[in-house]
This record gives sequence, structure tokens and C-alpha cells, in this order.
Amino acid sequence: MASKSSTNPETSLAAKILARKRELNAVILAHNYQRAEVQDIADFVGDSLGLSQQAAKTKADPILFCGVDFMAETAAILCPGKTVLIPDENAGCPMANMMTVRELREKKAEYPDAVVVTYVNSSAAVKAESDICCTSANAVKVVESIPRDKRIIFTPDQSLGDYVASRTGRKLILWPGYCPTHHRILADDIAKAKAAYPGAKVVVHPECTSDVIALADHVASTSGILKYARESTVAEFIIGTEIGILHRLKKENPGKNFHPASRLADCPNMKLNTLEKMLWSLEDGAYRVTVPEDVRVRALKTIERMLAIA
Repeated sequence: MASKSSTNPETSLAAKILARKRELNAVILAHNYQRAEVQDIADFVGDSLGLSQQAAKTKADPILFCGVDFMAETAAILCPGKTVLIPDENAGCPMANMMTVRELREKKAEYPDAVVVTYVNSSAAVKAESDICCTSANAVKVVESIPRDKRIIFTPDQSLGDYVASRTGRKLILWPGYCPTHHRILADDIAKAKAAYPGAKVVVHPECTSDVIALADHVASTSGILKYARESTVAEFIIGTEIGILHRLKKENPGKNFHPASRLADCPNMKLNTLEKMLWSLEDGAYRVTVPEDVRVRALKTIERMLAIA
């Protein structure tokens, strides 16, 4: 009689993926919001920039990036000469798509003296039109590095920009983009969760709306949320970000309890990547993500300026 593990399709797929990965000398990267089984098979799990930096340090090639398209583009920016694959070519980011190069150029013409700070959750082309990038973890530090007599255009996330403005006291020119997944988390959801789990700490992502942030005990990026949960003496948390991170939180903190602020905070684009698609991608070399060299070089400069500060 066959064992349960040998007849489990996920186990079979995982074995095939790992075998193909070894044959190709590939590296598998998975964002914190990916499906649990995708995270479990990855070589590195983390945020978009950190994953690309990890890939740049390895001799592995190709890079299979399980995330959304702008993340794979960032890997292509930081890892010239390497092949970057994404399992599903339709895995895009609605917020990144809320700003185009044409629109950014028009905004820059409106404020020609302004410094453009662009969140890494943006296309390579938009990064290339910007002055400096930021992440949700270092956005405050990046903005604080800019002289106070300089105006700042902050793109494309108005919620992150609003949070940074509240922390720095700077008046920012905000682009009206946002993350639909984080905006599904409502202040009422937080209030209900706090009533259900009165001893829990509320930890939210700065892509949430300001009324949700106002109810939080701690505001942090995905890496910051993981660090806070790991280091806190509290054993129960309400997590206000995309629910994919709950898998890693529970895996790394077996003695603690984690509750989603809202089950609706589930990004359908992030969940497009599956084990089946990962195997197809490694077998067929699809879907390759490339960035034109002139765009890559200019986008790289915005990332390097950020890294020099933060």
C-alpha cells in the first residue's frame, strides 16, 4: 500500500521542483505573502528588495521569483546577466499599475524643484524616472534625508506617504495610489478583533489606511512585523497585512497565536503562483522578466541612493 506522502500531489510536485532546481542551479525566492506551500519550498522567503539582494549574492542562475511582476523586475535590476523567471506572467501589482511614466513626468513638470521618492512597489520604468526609492521599512529615513527646503513627490502609495508624513512632519505631495488588499482592512475590523482578543497586540502594515494605523500598537513592514513578533514577550497578535504572512509567523513562533485583522486581506495576484506553475516555469524557462538596460541602469541608481542612506 502506498504511503500517504508518496500519493500527496503537493509532495510529488515539490520533489520535481527541487530536482529541476538542482539541475539548473536555480534559486527560488518567495515573498512573505505567497501560498504556504510556495514559501515552504523556497530557498529564501522575505520582502521584495531583501529577496533580490539575496539573489544577487548567490551564484545561482536562473532566479525563480514567486511574487508579483515589480519584484521580479527588481531582481532583474540588481542581478544583471541572470535569468529572472516568474511563474505566472499575470501576477501584477494593482498599486504599481496606478502610476505610469507619463503621469510621473507630468507631475514632475508641475513641481520641477521637487525630489521624487518612489516606493519599491512600482515598475522599473517609474523607478527610473524617480530620484530615490524607499521601502516601507526605510521610507521615514529616506524622507528625513532630504533637505527640509525641498518639496517631495511621494509615489505611488498615498497611505504609506501619509504615514511617513505623520512621522516626519513633512508635507508630501502624494500620488493617489493604494494597495487594494491593505485597504480592505477596516478600522471596524481592528475594533472587532481587539474585542475578541483583548490581550493581543495589534501590528499593521503602513500600507493600511490612517484610521487603521491609529488603532495599532505597532506599525511595520513585513520584515518588521516578523521581527516584532519574534522579539515580543506577548503571545497573541492581531496582524493587519496580507494574510499570507500568517504562515511564516506561525512557523517561526510556534508558542504564539496570530489572528488576521481581516480574512479579506488576501491578494489574488500574489496567490497566482502555484507549485504547478513553478515547475512549468523551471521546465520551460517561462516567464522571463527583463528590463531594458537604459531603464535598468537608471532604476538601479535610485535603489543605490536608498541603500546608501538606509
